[in-house]
Amino acid sequence: MPHSDLHGLPLTTTSATAAEAFSTTVRSYLRYRADISANLQATLAADPDFALAHVLKGYLMMLSFKQANVPVAEKALETAGSLLGGANGREKAHAAALRHWIEGDHDRTLAVWEQILDEHPRDVLALRLHHFNAFWLGRPGVMAREVEKALPQYGTELAGWGTVLACRCFAHEELGNYTLAEASGRDAIDVDKGDLWAAHAVAHVLEMQGRAGEGIDWLADLEPHWEGANNLKHHLWWHRGLYHFERGEFDTVLGLYDRNFRNLASPITEAQPDLYIDIQNAASMLFRLERQGVDVGGRWIEIADKAETRIGDCLSPFTLPHWMMALAATRRFDVGGRMLEAMRTYATTAGTLNARYVADYALPIGEAILLRAKGEPAAATRVMRPAIGGMYRLGGSHAQQDVLEQLFLDCAVAAGSNDDVALILSRVAGRHPVPPERRMGYKHAAHTLS
Repeated sequence: MPHSDLHGLPLTTTSATAAEAFSTTVRSYLRYRADISANLQATLAADPDFALAHVLKGYLMMLSFKQANVPVAEKALETAGSLLGGANGREKAHAAALRHWIEGDHDRTLAVWEQILDEHPRDVLALRLHHFNAFWLGRPGVMAREVEKALPQYGTELAGWGTVLACRCFAHEELGNYTLAEASGRDAIDVDKGDLWAAHAVAHVLEMQGRAGEGIDWLADLEPHWEGANNLKHHLWWHRGLYHFERGEFDTVLGLYDRNFRNLASPITEAQPDLYIDIQNAASMLFRLERQGVDVGGRWIEIADKAETRIGDCLSPFTLPHWMMALAATRRFDVGGRMLEAMRTYATTAGTLNARYVADYALPIGEAILLRAKGEPAAATRVMRPAIGGMYRLGGSHAQQDVLEQLFLDCAVAAGSNDDVALILSRVAGRHPVPPERRMGYKHAAHTLS
């Protein structure tokens, strides 16, 4: 008897147990649960010859944006390749997407997932992976296009319905379509109160509209439903920290930092102590706080220690400036110089889209961070200025990119360059519905300039 996934798509496995475990693994991925690995292990234990399960293992390794995990993804792809003879076309296409991703060809990776979705619009794994990767390439329009194409193929009876609504919410939030976004996100939460991506997407809407009190209540009400969640719950606590930051409640932010989104004793943090999103959360918040004169103590040190072990790992270009912030804050200028040199080498030798983004955006931003820390704000402003118009290509949401805009503002203010201050204030005013005069990171400069 043939087996199928949670949406009825055929799976090439002889084991009903493996097919069910595969669907459970996909559900864990969609819901950001920490049992993904255990469920995948159960899948492969039930059928070691299940090619698509090996592809999924490779996908999960690549999702970490960590160079050390790429060989594991390559081995998974090699194993899958030896088992694909009897697989169907959709499964073979997933293997092709993984191969392109490992090779660093992001455009072809997205194109394969789009082809899969054209032929199998209910392949929620392809949709979710496409959504994730398009986001980290700074392409919200592409995210929205694919989710809108898929939407008519889903309904309340399907397991992926909430995921599609959540992805729709986040894509449209990044495009500034806040009314549509919020409605879709709240509908997703009605489907599943434990949908972290939906909670996250609505949190972005509330952040962009300056609705801090509502945002705090939104996340607090949903937190009891995050049982078994993975690192995305750290990011949700970071979002709560942003709301408190905007209200000037800096002690509360530090409490959230220590007990929630950068709790080093948490089993999730211990399992992945240098996961890219956790590093972004921590470094960006510490940077914001220090700009407001908050003493963050020795919190930078553990991040800087980890940064030293990641020199040359450029798989997440948006994380690179965050590593550099930690090195600069701890005055490890020699190490920062080595990181910059490794970035230059990668940018000139990798030959990928990722390498181009490192060269054009991550590298000059990293240089600016070091120059600022060395007391050379004019030079920092000058080297970063050409990057600010395109740094959205590094990925990251408007809320995440905001720390880079604050960096440029900080350099421009310190350099006494009113033209550059006006430039960045105009930029953020055009991207954020709340005017700079009402935002914690910008209001002092906005009032001074006026």
